[in-house]
Amino acid sequence: MVFDPSLMLVGVGLLSIACQYIAYRIHIPAILPLLIAGLLLGPAFGVLNPDALFGELLFPIVSLSVAIILFEGSLTLRLNDLAGHGAMVRNMCSLGALVTWAVSSPIAHFALGMSWPMAFLFGAIVTVTGPTVIVPMLRSVRPSSKLSNILRWEGIIIDPIGALAAVLVYEYLISTQNAVMHTLAAFGLTLAAGFGIGLVVGYLLGIMLRNRWVPHYLKNTAVLTIMLGAFAASNEIAHESGLLTVTVMGMLLANMRGVDVEDILEFKETLSVLLISALFILLAARLELGSIQQLGVGAVFVVGGIMLIARPLSIWLSAIGTDLNWREKVLLSWIAPRGIVAAAVSALFALKLEKLGYAEAHLLVPMVFLVIIATVVFQSLTSVHVASWLGVRAPKPRGVLIFGGSTFSRMLAGELIANDIPAQIADTNWDGIRRARMDNIPTYYGNPMSEHAERNLDMALFGEVLVLSPYRQLNPLVTYHFEYVLGQGRVRGLSSVEQESRPSHQVSDSYARTLGLFQQGLSYGQLAGLVSRGSVIKATRLSDEFSEDDYLEQYGDRALKLCAVSDSGICQFFAQDSEIKLKPDSVIISLISPEKETGPVK
Repeated sequence: MVFDPSLMLVGVGLLSIACQYIAYRIHIPAILPLLIAGLLLGPAFGVLNPDALFGELLFPIVSLSVAIILFEGSLTLRLNDLAGHGAMVRNMCSLGALVTWAVSSPIAHFALGMSWPMAFLFGAIVTVTGPTVIVPMLRSVRPSSKLSNILRWEGIIIDPIGALAAVLVYEYLISTQNAVMHTLAAFGLTLAAGFGIGLVVGYLLGIMLRNRWVPHYLKNTAVLTIMLGAFAASNEIAHESGLLTVTVMGMLLANMRGVDVEDILEFKETLSVLLISALFILLAARLELGSIQQLGVGAVFVVGGIMLIARPLSIWLSAIGTDLNWREKVLLSWIAPRGIVAAAVSALFALKLEKLGYAEAHLLVPMVFLVIIATVVFQSLTSVHVASWLGVRAPKPRGVLIFGGSTFSRMLAGELIANDIPAQIADTNWDGIRRARMDNIPTYYGNPMSEHAERNLDMALFGEVLVLSPYRQLNPLVTYHFEYVLGQGRVRGLSSVEQESRPSHQVSDSYARTLGLFQQGLSYGQLAGLVSRGSVIKATRLSDEFSEDDYLEQYGDRALKLCAVSDSGICQFFAQDSEIKLKPDSVIISLISPEKETGPVK
C-alpha cells in the first residue's frame, strides 16, 4: 500500500502526539505506546517504510535529531546541582558505565555469536539509560529523594558518554589496518574536536546571549542553527565527534554566568518531544520480524545478563566509599530502563555499518530494542513493589509547592519551613525567585509544567500545590497539570474577583472547585494589599491552657487562618469548603493584620 509522503509525515506526527497523550493519561513511559505504534505501522502491516520515505536523508535526520536531544539534555547539567548528589553519580557514569560495557559485551558475544567488535559496540550502546524513561518511572516508584536524584542525573549524564564509547568501537570496526592505533588516534581526534569546538562555539554563543546581540524572536532559532552547524563541523573533523561537541556546548551554556537558557531550554524541550516521538516510531518501523526471530534464545540471556549481572555489579562497585545501604543499592540495581538515545544511536551506527557491508549490523537494532522493551516493561511493572519491599519508598509527601514568588508566598514558605513542613517556591519571574533564595527558601525558576521541571522538581516531596500567582492565564493550566500529577483535592488557588463579577470571566466548575483557598472570595490583589499594609504571618501553638477560643479572643477578625500543623507534622490548609478540627498541640499559621485593621479582608 502506497501513501503520499506528506500524508505519511503528518500521520507520524499526529500518531506521536497521540502516543504521548496516552502515556500521559495512564502513567507509563511514552516509549511503550510509541514502540507499539512503530511496530504496527512497520513490520506488522507494512504501512510505513522509513527507508523508502526518506531515502538518503534518513541517516542525517536521525543524526541531527540525536544531536538536538543530547543538547537539550546537557542544558540541564548545572555543575553545582551535580555536586550535591555526591560521588555516586560520578562513579556510575564512569566506573559503572565501564562495568556495564565490560559485562554486556562478552554476554552478547557468546549468547548471540556476535563478533567481538560488534559485541563491544552493542555493550557501549546499552550503557545509556535516559531521563525520558527514568522520570515517569520515578514518579510512580517514588523512591527517596537521594535515590531519585542519583537515577535522574545518571540518565542525563550517561547519554553522551555511551554515545562516545560507541563512536570509539565504531572507529575500531571500520579501521582497515593497525586498528588499535587507528582507534587511539580517532579517540584523541574526537576528544579534541568535541571539546575544542564545543568550548569555543559554546563560549561565543554564551557571549552572544549575554550581550543580546540577536533580537529575542531570533534567539531560539539562532542557538539551534549554530548548534547544528557546530555539530556538522565537528563531524567533518572526526566521525561522530559532534555528539560530544553539542554536549560540551550545552553544559557550558548551562553554567556560564549571566546566560539565561530558560527560553532556549523550553523551546528545545518542545522540539525534543516531537523528535523523540517521531524518531522512535520511525526506528521501530524499520525493525524486521525476521531479524528479531533470528536472535533466538540467546537474546533472553543477553537481556537477563544486562539486568541481573551487569547493572547490579556496576552499582555495587560504584557505591564503594559512599553512604548507600544495601537496600538502596538493590533498588538502584533494579532500575535502569534504556531509552531513545540507545535506540537512536544503535540505528545510527547500524545504518553506517550496513552501507559498509557488515553482515552483523542487522542484529544490532533489534537486540537494542529488545533491551529497551524488556527493561522499560519489566521494571515499570515491578519497581514499585521492589521499592516497597525494600522500604526505600519516600514517605507520603507532606511538602508544599507554591506557584508564585510574591512577598506573601515567601512569608508563608518561610513559616512552613520553620515548622518542619518542606516548602518550595516555583515562578517564572526572576525577581521573586531571587528574593526567595536570599531568604534561604528552596526555589525552582521556570515553568513548573515543563519537562525541565519534571527532571529537576522532586515531586516526591510535595503533597499539595498552592497556586498563588497573579498569572490568570497560567494558573488554570498549572492547576490541571498538578491535579493530574497529585490527584484531585491536592491543588488549591485563590479566588478571582473578576471571575465573580464578569460573565465573560466565568470558569469551568472543575476549576472553580479548586479555588477559595484560605477564605471564600480572597483574591491575589486583596492578599497583596494586606501584606503591603503591614500584615505579618505568625504561628500560634494551641494547648490545654491556650485553646482555639483563646486564640479567637486574642486576634479576632484580624487573623486570617492559613493552615494548621498537627503534632504529627501534617499540614492542612484552610479553604472555603474545608473543615479542620484543631486539637491541643496543633499550630495555627495565620496572617495577622495590624491592630488598626478591623478584618483581614474587606
